[in-house]
Amino acid sequence: MQTFKGIAVSPGIVIGRVFVLDDQHRRIPRRQVRPEALQEEHDRLWKSLGQSIAELNGLRESTRRQLGDEAAKIFQFHIGMLSDASLTRPMHERIDREQVTAEYAVYMGFDDLLRQFSKIPDASFQTKVDDIKDLSSRVLTHLIGEHKQRLDRMVSGIVVARDLTPSQTAAFDRRHVQAFATDLGGRTSHTAIFARALGIPAVVGVGHLTEAVFDDSAIIIDGDRGIVVLEPDERTLDEYEGYIEARRTLTISLGEVAKLPSVTTDGTHIQLLGNIEIPDEITQVIEAGGEGVGLYRTEFLYLVSNVEPTEEEQFAAYKRAVELSAGRPLTIRTMDLGADKATQERADNPERNPFLGLRSIRYCLQNLPMFKTQLRALLRASALGPIKVMFPLITSTNEMRQARYLLNDVMEDLEDEGQKFDRSIDVGMMVEVPSAALMAASFARECSFFSIGTNDLVQYTLAVDRINERVANLYNPAHPAVLRLIRDVVRAARRYNVPVSCCGESAGDPEYALLLIGLGLRTLSATPSAIPGLKRLVRKVSVQDCEKIARKAISLDSDAAATAYVRDQARKIIPELIDGRSAEQ
Repeated sequence: MQTFKGIAVSPGIVIGRVFVLDDQHRRIPRRQVRPEALQEEHDRLWKSLGQSIAELNGLRESTRRQLGDEAAKIFQFHIGMLSDASLTRPMHERIDREQVTAEYAVYMGFDDLLRQFSKIPDASFQTKVDDIKDLSSRVLTHLIGEHKQRLDRMVSGIVVARDLTPSQTAAFDRRHVQAFATDLGGRTSHTAIFARALGIPAVVGVGHLTEAVFDDSAIIIDGDRGIVVLEPDERTLDEYEGYIEARRTLTISLGEVAKLPSVTTDGTHIQLLGNIEIPDEITQVIEAGGEGVGLYRTEFLYLVSNVEPTEEEQFAAYKRAVELSAGRPLTIRTMDLGADKATQERADNPERNPFLGLRSIRYCLQNLPMFKTQLRALLRASALGPIKVMFPLITSTNEMRQARYLLNDVMEDLEDEGQKFDRSIDVGMMVEVPSAALMAASFARECSFFSIGTNDLVQYTLAVDRINERVANLYNPAHPAVLRLIRDVVRAARRYNVPVSCCGESAGDPEYALLLIGLGLRTLSATPSAIPGLKRLVRKVSVQDCEKIARKAISLDSDAAATAYVRDQARKIIPELIDGRSAEQ
């Protein structure tokens, strides 16, 4: 039995079997296989080499027809390399000697060859380096592509990977993928956000998990405590069966709170809304006791497909959201692409520091046809029921004005076409960078509402990459600097009578919700599964108590002290929601 500690990003506990998902675009981890499975790895290697040679033969013939014999000779070198036993024999020997996967044997075999070629000063050998990289990618594509096809056929399993992109996570079939764990990642990455939205328990930032697992290994994913257990013994299995039963009891208990009003002990209403990725989640929000949608992340439409969604496809999704909301609040955020999402995966030249690059509203303002398509779909849907439009990652009043100008421009186009829309639609912005927080008073004159996005606000305030597991311990929404920015935003919003909410992942954490209420927030938006716990908290505290806790936390000189203090206070109020989760933190 082996136990790994990672970062808990999506709650739930699952006991199941491993499915290892590799990716040819990333470093292939050294992953061992059981002795009885070695022959299958040899067969997979031969098959992938054969497929690659057949593919190259086809390319050689088509090139010869179009460009002549001379141009086609390049592929003869490639075919000769894959047919050369001096290259392929060491790969097979590595499989037997180290008991590793065919993917790793191929990756290391070509890596060894690359190092040899790179040391030769002759320019003709240097030009072959790119050829070798191409061959490595080609063989790995066949190996991993065949392996990934198993995911589509998987009846039920737990995915283990070095890393997962948001689009990979978004495409998971919830009927088959019970949970997942990754070597890399952070709590507020969009991969983690999608896991929570899909209701898939997940642990990320585990380290070297992929190097320790076998396909079909027994595994426990503890998404509450951030623990992964490989090949658990009987005592551990019994212990986790007990955790699962206790969790089921708590879920039933929280379900009873869902229909009760969200009112503090001193009579203050705290509006609880839901964060969603797809319209059908609105049903979950309502069943959990939510009063509407505080954040509809529309980029899901872009992540589940390799092509941009059409205006009609987007309109259909927004129409569905309006219908399911049935007059309840519905705030739709325009696409927040970039950073760790879609644009970097598909870019020819990915940005070196995408979180500080072309993302969110910046990306939209540089891709106007795409942006206007979304705005058209949103406005058309506004004719069917109440919608609020929200722009992400606004850093300057100029960006806000540009976005509003484009929205007005689209309104004029729709008016000319005779299309119906809500001319008085509310337009707001995310406050998720320090510049926006510090200039909240100026932005209050430009907006109908604010929504504080703590995921990015913490990241940019503390200079901590929120998906980097190496600095995950430094990412802390309870840092006094972050709390002061939130307090100042709330004060500015009140001064100008602008509604303000918080829709970051931290808003779903009962401990942090104490602080947010104490800082003056009266609307919180979280994942549907977090709403019952939030409601239980709200019904057990007074605003006066929360204000006292917030004043104390904001006066402390370290995030560690603030976190410890808030956790201690939360444990006194709602021990059933705090003790189990914090036991391993």
